Amino acid sequence: MAQMIEITDFDAPELDVYARLTENQLINRHEPEKGMFIAESPKVIERALDAGYMPVSILTEKRHIEGEGQKILARCGEIPVYTAEFDVLTKLTGFQLTRGMLCAMYRQPLPSVQSVCKGAKRIAVLENVVNPTNVGAIFRSAAALGMDAVLLTTGCSNPLYRRAIRVSMGTVFQVPWTYLGEETKPETLRRAEPEEKEPGTGIERNPDPEEEKEPGTGIERNSEPEEKADSGNWQKQLHELGFHTVAMALKEDSLSIDNPKLMNEDKLAIVLGTEGDGLAPETIAACDDTVCIPMAHGVDSLNVAAASAVAFWQLGRQAHKDNCCNMNSNYQLWE
Repeated sequence: MAQMIEITDFDAPELDVYARLTENQLINRHEPEKGMFIAESPKVIERALDAGYMPVSILTEKRHIEGEGQKILARCGEIPVYTAEFDVLTKLTGFQLTRGMLCAMYRQPLPSVQSVCKGAKRIAVLENVVNPTNVGAIFRSAAALGMDAVLLTTGCSNPLYRRAIRVSMGTVFQVPWTYLGEETKPETLRRAEPEEKEPGTGIERNPDPEEEKEPGTGIERNSEPEEKADSGNWQKQLHELGFHTVAMALKEDSLSIDNPKLMNEDKLAIVLGTEGDGLAPETIAACDDTVCIPMAHGVDSLNVAAASAVAFWQLGRQAHKDNCCNMNSNYQLWE
């Protein structure tokens, strides 16, 4: 049975994980086996538990103890449950707990690329996507629209950052994922960006009028320079696993996303690039094909999360048409 603890001391060290530790500190590169993340809301926590993640403690409004969170508490066993009224929790965390419940959980060792891709027909590859909101939105689309796995380069924001988890609605716990090559080591994971500096996404727009876009690629520009991915090694790895790789980018020889050639590929890897400059030139060159999304009204770009949803729907539905009755019911809208 959970240990109910009324919050009386805001400075108690056991509350650091919720109120004072940064995402970088939660990863705990020096002792990765002790790395943690924060899941927010009963629904997201439930999905993390279903995926086998181990809870460490819970921070919740009192009303959830006998309400929406009751089932979660019953599943978590004898862990500390810190509780207070809404106003007290807002003062502690520095923001309003709109979902009412947070859960600190241990990270799991990341699987190999081979195990993540086993049996997969459609996968997404993210190259240096640095915005946690974008990463979360891409995972949500991947789960909904038929991607079997997501692979990330070392320059990507971590899918278990709180904002990424929240935006994904917990689908980061449902879609298999890992980092490419050496990036599977927790100590090499990318530093979190300060949340208040994040640009907008296809879901939550930032009204910054100075935001530029990379024409035709579906990727918004970001003025921050990104580290380059070593595309050669992971491209070779994906080819050895039987994947046909397609780069989402604008080139004169780009295929339209509805090209029958792409639809008929048995195993397809959809490669999406950073919000800053899109895919690296060497990545585009190493891919088997370059693909673009036809656009109207003079629009030459989409946010990377929005572009991913279009790509996943179009390129994922053929591979999974026998398993996705909801997707089948809408085929005539596309044909």
